[in-house]
Amino acid sequence: MTDRIFAGSVHPRTCSFSRLPGRYAVVRLSSDATVPASVLGATGFVSVTRTSDELSIVCDENLAPPNARTERGWVAIQLQGPFAFDEVGILASCLTPLSAHGVSVFTISTFDTDYILVKADQADAAVAVLQRAGHRLENRSAG
Repeated sequence: MTDRIFAGSVHPRTCSFSRLPGRYAVVRLSSDATVPASVLGATGFVSVTRTSDELSIVCDENLAPPNARTERGWVAIQLQGPFAFDEVGILASCLTPLSAHGVSVFTISTFDTDYILVKADQADAAVAVLQRAGHRLENRSAG
C-alpha cells in the first residue's frame, strides 16, 4: 500500500475508481411513502434508504418521482471494491483531497464498496483531484 498524506492525516491506501454514466437525482419523500415502482424496477445504480424521518432515493434523473423534493445534476463515482469491513481510511483517502479542493460530495456505502456523488459541474475537477491523490481512474462501464 502507498502512504499518502493529506491535510495532516495519513491515508494508507489508494484505490481504483470509475465514473458511472448518466446523471443522478437525490430525492426526499416522507418516511411513510411507497418506493416508486420505476425505482424498484430500475437497473444500474439506485439507492433507497428509509429512516423514521424520510425516504431517500438516489436514482437516474429520469426516474425521479414528480412532485418530490429533488436535487438533480449529480455524477456518481464508484470506488472499485469490494472492501473488507475492517479496511480503514478508504473513503477518507478520497474525501480528504476532495474537501481540500472545495468539492462538495454526497456519499453512499454498500456491502462491497462506496460511491461518491458530486455535482456535474464539479465532476471533472473531482476526477482530477482523485488522480492527483494517487487514485486510479478505470475506463470501464460500472453500475
